[in-house]
This record gives sequence, C-alpha cells and structure tokens, in this order.
Amino acid sequence: MHLNTYDKNMKDKYQIDSVDKQILNFLIENTRMPFTEIAKKMNVSAGTIHVRVKKMEDAGIIQGTTLQVDYSRMGYDFIAYVGILLTKSNKTSMVMKKLREIPNVTVASVISGKYNIFCKIRAKDTSDARDVIYKIDDIEEVLRTESMISLQEEINDKTRLLNDIFK
Repeated sequence: MHLNTYDKNMKDKYQIDSVDKQILNFLIENTRMPFTEIAKKMNVSAGTIHVRVKKMEDAGIIQGTTLQVDYSRMGYDFIAYVGILLTKSNKTSMVMKKLREIPNVTVASVISGKYNIFCKIRAKDTSDARDVIYKIDDIEEVLRTESMISLQEEINDKTRLLNDIFK
C-alpha cells in the first residue's frame, strides 16, 4: 500500500472522540502546553496524550502548531482588505505567487464575485499601507485593486468554530 493511499484512508476513517476533543481544546488554548500537563488535567497518562496527538497529526486533523502574534504591539496596527481584479482568471496562480513575496499580505484568498483575490494586509500606517497596495498594483496581470480600511478588528478567534463543532 502506498503511503499516500494510507494517508488518505487514515484521514477518511479517523473519528474524533471526546478525549481527542478535550486534547484539542487544551492545545487550541495553548499550543505550547506540555503533554504532561494536559494528561494531569485529564487524569490520563502522558503517553495517551502523545499517542492521540500523533494519530490526529497522521490523520491531518492537527497540522503543525501556530504562534499567535499581536502585530499591533510591534507597530503594525493598520489593517486593510484589498480586493484584486485580474486581467484574466487563469493568471491567479502567478499573482498569488507574487503576493507571497509581499510580507505585509498576511491572508490571501481566491474568491468568486467582484474580485479574483481578496487580501488582508498589515501596515504601520496609511503611508506604509499605500506602499503595499502600490506593490500589489504593480504585479503584472492585476487590472485594479479596491481597498477597505479596517477600523477595528472585533472577531479573530480560531476557537469559536471548534467549540461549536464539539458541542
């Protein structure tokens, strides 16, 4: 059996149970929480936590760990959303490759509707944001952009959906 076939079968078959949900809740709250601490809180062995996490990683449920950074504390508190209209839809991959080269583009999604791509950018101020948007405008095959300034980010919480799924 090929590894890819195993991976696909594992992803299709793995069912999360209440123990897995508890583990995920702890890791969502603090990705750096030691397995021994999770084990103590759940009254199980650290080995159990390790095995369960490994199975969820193998199944593709857990994909690495992330670090949450407060960009505003580092001077990047200006957020804007940029809709990008391309000359042709088949140029999307090329434009996405170029967007990856602009560090201020923190999120980029291929979408349907008025634009081909929708981005979230972070900048120090309006001048910095203008420079980032000009870089986007300069990408070959970008026909035009439209920017929307975020006045205040209210919801940015990865746990909300998971908590609802686990109910």
